[in-house]
Amino acid sequence: MKRIAIDMDEVISAFSLKCLQLFNAEFHSNYTADHLHGKLLSELDHRFKEKVNDYLAEESFFLELDVMEGSQGALRRLSEQYDIFIVTAAMEFPASLAPKYQWLKKHFPFLNEKHFVFCGERILFTAPHNRNENRFTRLNSWNEVERYFLK
Repeated sequence: MKRIAIDMDEVISAFSLKCLQLFNAEFHSNYTADHLHGKLLSELDHRFKEKVNDYLAEESFFLELDVMEGSQGALRRLSEQYDIFIVTAAMEFPASLAPKYQWLKKHFPFLNEKHFVFCGERILFTAPHNRNENRFTRLNSWNEVERYFLK
């Protein structure tokens, strides 16, 4: 079968919405998903930058994420013809690994748990379409890849 790799946060789980809910409850604010259009959480309010790490450090954060509308049915149908891999960053917040796994098993029990990939920081290999992206470590050649991983 062909394979499809799908990110967890903001693709099948409503990560930012949960952050907004917690922030609004704590600071009595009224941010909505509409406020995030084209912005990072930290661009909405300077307090997000310091609070988001606190939210992510709580195991319950990942257990309580809402499922993105339509994702369960679509993935169930896709899984009949494709091997579905769920890929998610978990190493920056080690406490998130078990809750993310439990969340996936609860909401997507039809997916093969051996296809859950918990990874660390993203690394970009330079390509024309990502030249303006600056949020991740960038490697420009296979020589740089070797130097990075074979330090």
